[in-house]
Amino acid sequence: MASSLVSVQIIPKTNNGDDVIPFVDEAIKIIDEAGVKYEVHPLETTMEGNLPELLDVIKKMNDKMIELGCQNVITQMKILYQPQGITMDTLTEKYR
Repeated sequence: MASSLVSVQIIPKTNNGDDVIPFVDEAIKIIDEAGVKYEVHPLETTMEGNLPELLDVIKKMNDKMIELGCQNVITQMKILYQPQGITMDTLTEKYR
């Protein structure tokens, strides 16, 4: 069972004020390719998995932004670490 939920928002600083949505799409692609469970929300994406794995995904997202030519990237994260196990559904099932 997953030990962590990590919500992440990236804010890439693009050259010449380019639209950031294509960059965010590339970051979400990194999450998808990692094979972790995730949900995209309007202001952040939440992933479910083991903390080291999720932190590695975030590192790859940041690296990708630089590779794509961004000057820098601000990454905001929220982490829920619960060693006995946690899922997104545990926290949201009563709202569905």
